[in-house]
Amino acid sequence: MKSARREFLPALLLVLLTLTAGFLIQYTLMQRDRHRQEREAEAIADQLLTGIQSIYDAEMAHQAEAAERMRNLPQEKAKRLEELQLDLLTVVSAQSPLPAGFVPQLQTVIGEYQMDARCAGTVLQMIEDCQAAGGMTMICSAYRTQEYQEKLYEDKVQRILVEYDVNRDRAEELAAIEVARPGTSEHQLGLAADIIDESYPYLNELQENTFTQIWLKEHAPEYGFILRYPNGTSDITGIVYEPWHYRYVGEKFAREITKRGLTLEEYVLRRRGR
Repeated sequence: MKSARREFLPALLLVLLTLTAGFLIQYTLMQRDRHRQEREAEAIADQLLTGIQSIYDAEMAHQAEAAERMRNLPQEKAKRLEELQLDLLTVVSAQSPLPAGFVPQLQTVIGEYQMDARCAGTVLQMIEDCQAAGGMTMICSAYRTQEYQEKLYEDKVQRILVEYDVNRDRAEELAAIEVARPGTSEHQLGLAADIIDESYPYLNELQENTFTQIWLKEHAPEYGFILRYPNGTSDITGIVYEPWHYRYVGEKFAREITKRGLTLEEYVLRRRGR
């Protein structure tokens, strides 16, 4: 009996050891698998957090850029408008007077005559080129101050009062057809010039037959100028036909306006989609 027990105990011990070893091995494998899963989970979490952080950083950068664009929008808009030079299309008339106290940045054209600095050199070049082609071309009016426009207008009113039997109000209405009321003259804008031929130094419709006007009618758009008050457009412009009055709008706009045969008023309205 004792011999059998002695033989059983080692066998039992071996079984227990085997089971224990198996358990330990299984436990170790389970632990290793758990650690592996934890490491994989941590790696996945790190990747997710890194991705989320990247998305967050990108969104923050985008928002910062958007905020910067919004801050710069007024300057960018002003810069874009300056590049387009849409102010060259400004219509000055009885319906659209200049702001009180308006004075452009001026530059001398020749002698006493000044114009907006953007076109002073150009108008002089145009006159010189016309002269080189054979015209006796000269400028007889350019930028006018408020005071000078008031004087011209009042002189015209007084002449009408003397020549016609009308009251003051009617005289002012008639005067405004030929001489713009102060504050409504393109000459105060600094972008207009009266250009004539010395062979016929008179401001009337016969001026259109001079070499200067024939040449300017063909070439003025190349320099950015348009004939501002063409024949037959008084009902649109409110000003009588002036074959000597040229207005600077820039070469691009001048070519388009001339090609389409429009007045400045019509061109501006079409650009606004009206």
